[in-house]
Amino acid sequence: MILSSRRNDLFGYAILLFLVFFIVLPVLTVFLWALAEQWFYPAVLPTKWGFRFWHAVLSRPEVWSALWTSIELSVTVTALSALICLPASYAFARMSFPGKSGFMMSFLMANAFPRFALVVSIAVLFLSLDLVGTFTGVVIIQLLNTLLLMIWLPTAAFKSVSREMEEAARDVGATPWQVFRHITLPQAFPTIAAALLMAFVWTFYETEGAWLVGAPRIRTIPLLMMSMINNQLVVQYGAVLSVMLWVPSLVAIVLARKVIGGDAFAKGLGG
Repeated sequence: MILSSRRNDLFGYAILLFLVFFIVLPVLTVFLWALAEQWFYPAVLPTKWGFRFWHAVLSRPEVWSALWTSIELSVTVTALSALICLPASYAFARMSFPGKSGFMMSFLMANAFPRFALVVSIAVLFLSLDLVGTFTGVVIIQLLNTLLLMIWLPTAAFKSVSREMEEAARDVGATPWQVFRHITLPQAFPTIAAALLMAFVWTFYETEGAWLVGAPRIRTIPLLMMSMINNQLVVQYGAVLSVMLWVPSLVAIVLARKVIGGDAFAKGLGG
């Protein structure tokens, strides 16, 4: 018994070390670089702290323009994805129609292709449709990226809803809409909310589609970060923009946990 407990403790410490080394330290390093004006080897911490690089980044108008474009794209893609995919997910979960399994597998197969080659093929098609370099073109390419996530997760959520509770509500006179509103949707909502949040974050960080379809007229904050680092290799620029990229996602997660509730949100993410 004691030996088993010691093994569990050692395993726990090993997991803790792994998390600290591969997650906490890299994130901490980004924050340190964002606040470092000078940091020379072999100093463990920056030798000069300050906000000079924050001022240099935030004073550039293109940074705010790119940040607004990223937020606008993420909100638009998430809203359209919900509008299109949630009814489709309900149909996949509750209805029978020819080719149902094939349609479900097609979303998975599309994501099995090398992503870059797939985006290039779509960009060639968009070129003939005059969608390259437009906001609409980037929305469509990023919307396609969220289909798998926004179809599979809500479909699984609708399938997991208790059919016995729905039938019991119908037996006491509830209409189909009342059953959906008071039983089906509340049970599926945590997973749907988690899928929406993941679609927002996924779109916010997406680079390949935005670059191949949107450049040079549509510039998101990840594309701007790549451009600034490539043109002028200053670690602090990348660190400052990384922190700026992290803040909207953190705000979205905190708001989701507050609105949905911590336990329900964790359940939606599979916790």
